[in-house]
Amino acid sequence: MAELRRLWLQEFRNYVELDVTFEPGRVVIAGRNGQGKSNLLEAIGYLGTLGSFRSVPNEALIAQGSDTAVIRGEAESGTRALLIETELNRSRPNRVQVNKQRLSPVGELVGMLPMTMFGPDDLDLVKDGPALRRRYLDDLLVQLHPRNEQLRAELDRVLRQRNALLRQARGRSSRDIDDTLSVWNTKLAEVGEAWASARADLVDRLAPEADAAYEQLAGASHRVTMRYEPQWRTSGLLVSLERLRDDELRRGVTLVGPHRDELDISLSAMPARTQASQGEQRTLALALRIAGHHVVGMTRGTSPLLLLDDVFSELDPQRASALLGLLVAEQTFVTTAGAIPMFDGEVQQFVVEAGVVRRG
Repeated sequence: MAELRRLWLQEFRNYVELDVTFEPGRVVIAGRNGQGKSNLLEAIGYLGTLGSFRSVPNEALIAQGSDTAVIRGEAESGTRALLIETELNRSRPNRVQVNKQRLSPVGELVGMLPMTMFGPDDLDLVKDGPALRRRYLDDLLVQLHPRNEQLRAELDRVLRQRNALLRQARGRSSRDIDDTLSVWNTKLAEVGEAWASARADLVDRLAPEADAAYEQLAGASHRVTMRYEPQWRTSGLLVSLERLRDDELRRGVTLVGPHRDELDISLSAMPARTQASQGEQRTLALALRIAGHHVVGMTRGTSPLLLLDDVFSELDPQRASALLGLLVAEQTFVTTAGAIPMFDGEVQQFVVEAGVVRRG
């Protein structure tokens, strides 16, 4: 079970103060555009990811004129009760506590409360550059096993240090630089190959789930294939780094590794990014999110919390109905500026107006 029971906010976006209680099942958050519906979902998402699904810096989440924002949630993940408290600050490090115990590093929170986010910008997952697809895989790896956050953080640290050395070299080689670079090459090869292996295993699990989800959403079979096969994995990352040493010294940046890899996605054997229509790309993006939701649920033995931000306005009735049938969760949050989706069973409804939430 992944469930949020209570949410407190202070000085978060347009919420001066909020204290709201939720029950399991479907939660619909309605209201006109610009009132704070997505902000509410953003706060919930922060409790599981320590970031905004809108990909904005933490400072943007703090209300104008304030130096600090607080997000606090009572939740349950599996059989564990959680009190998650986060404090965002403009001028000092953010703080995170779980069950009154301070987390250090704060990244240990990520993945503790599993959740799946669907949003209007999901179309970019298919049609934009490879960075979003890398993030899609990497965020799922952390949701699968929170300890993967440590491996991801180590990969980022090694890349920063190695790039700093390459910039410091300014295109020139010396014995000291060569020796230090060899050390960082070994570290990057070790952590990079471990991360790439985890990505490859995940893609093998995601591909059949995405294919099945697309067929149900589209109402027809259009074979979805996913391929993660960076060329450097053939010879090994260490060999590739050594081969590119002179180019990297000249350019001052790491040119090969997991941070530059691509996840290739095809629809009916054609590259989805360039050949699929916008409608097909949107359906495929939904299928990818559904696949991730199912894989995380199967791995962790509990369905992640579901956050659906204004998703149904972009779908025809057939796809909306199919999406509802594919999504399984103990608790689902849905925002809408229009008609309430036709859920089976009871629905909790809240109305948001100018940062004030009331029961509908």
